[in-house]
Amino acid sequence: MTYHVTTRRLGRDGALISFSLVYALQWQRAGRGYQLAATLQRIESDAPPEVLRLLSSALQPLVGETLTYLVAPDGRHVDMIDSDGLWERVAERTQALAAGADQPEARKLGAMLAALPAEERRRQASAEIRALVALANPDIPVAGGVRQDGAVRTIVTAEREILPIGEGARPLEVDNRWTIDTTTGLVLSEQRQSWIVEPGSKSRTLVEERMRVLHPGTNE
Repeated sequence: MTYHVTTRRLGRDGALISFSLVYALQWQRAGRGYQLAATLQRIESDAPPEVLRLLSSALQPLVGETLTYLVAPDGRHVDMIDSDGLWERVAERTQALAAGADQPEARKLGAMLAALPAEERRRQASAEIRALVALANPDIPVAGGVRQDGAVRTIVTAEREILPIGEGARPLEVDNRWTIDTTTGLVLSEQRQSWIVEPGSKSRTLVEERMRVLHPGTNE
């Protein structure tokens, strides 16, 4: 399986900048549950080099690392195996990046990693994988618009809040969409779009989009 995690954000020039993480996934039985090996294969982006360096500085040390997780039999818990060992390796790679070139971002990252509590490091390291397992994904609501098409369930929600911007305030609308394979319990796709609504009109501008897409049966 291949798993793409993509974020698009509105840049200063008014264009959306894309940033993607590409994982290769391998599943196997582990007792009554499952063991998942997830390898971050590469980082893709259409951002300018100086922006990409900032975006990727936190994740570059993870490229090529295989992270191993245990998924509980009921699918409600996803735990990383040897998270402390992972962060030690990441810290070593980060220090090497900082020492090998003029990389102030890497030095800052090293200090941030050292300051994170162990529980927060574990939470961050498993966030993308927890999002992949429907029952472990904290963002999927119990209520919402639901459509069932065979084994595929689609859940759609919409949120609205007011953001203070400059001298005034603008409504922020957030559209969420999940498609779930009810046979496996995996989230096939997740899309979250954040829109700023223009004052006095129904026109709105996409300022951020987050997409997670699972490609079963492929391994790029």
